[in-house]
Amino acid sequence: MIRKIIQIDEEKCNGCGACAVACHEGAIDMVNGKAKLMRDDYCDGFGDCLPNCPTGAITFVEREAAAYDEKAVQENMRTKSKLAQWPCQIRLVPVKAPYFDGCDLLIAADCTAYAYGNFHQDFMKGKVTIVGCPKLDSVDYSVKLTEILKENNIKSVTLLRMEVPCCGGLERAAAAAVANSGKTDIPFQTVTITIDGKVK
Repeated sequence: MIRKIIQIDEEKCNGCGACAVACHEGAIDMVNGKAKLMRDDYCDGFGDCLPNCPTGAITFVEREAAAYDEKAVQENMRTKSKLAQWPCQIRLVPVKAPYFDGCDLLIAADCTAYAYGNFHQDFMKGKVTIVGCPKLDSVDYSVKLTEILKENNIKSVTLLRMEVPCCGGLERAAAAAVANSGKTDIPFQTVTITIDGKVK
């Protein structure tokens, strides 16, 4: 069928991932640092991704395309990863990156993804996620996190930790980073997961 669908100009795409986060149907993914329409039948043609593209790489076209499949989209969204960027380890992420601009930042302890069953849907969706464990990495994350907050326009910070004592180091690092960045007006919240996988 001929219908309205998005088209992505790979040369204009800067790899920020904003369109992939904005697409509620999961039609767009990041592949080799570029946005890509994964399946025609996942694109509803409403264009939630368009206003989020800072380079104008996304436009509408009318072309032969499979019909929008709401059932397939719902199944895809139920099982699809919500990771909006790569890398995700605190030690590996760059201090400044396009995907940080205007994002809601999730700083998550490694164990939270394993303890909380619906981690992707309930916490990662719509956020840039970075993860770490101060006990395993034996580093002061506050230095790197401070630089990330200083160098980017981050809208909010959520710290997701386990109820165990070692996660206190990650919470202290995140709180110190907000204070040290000079951006104390950034909304900051801590969410704690119990060892049996519930929000405390």
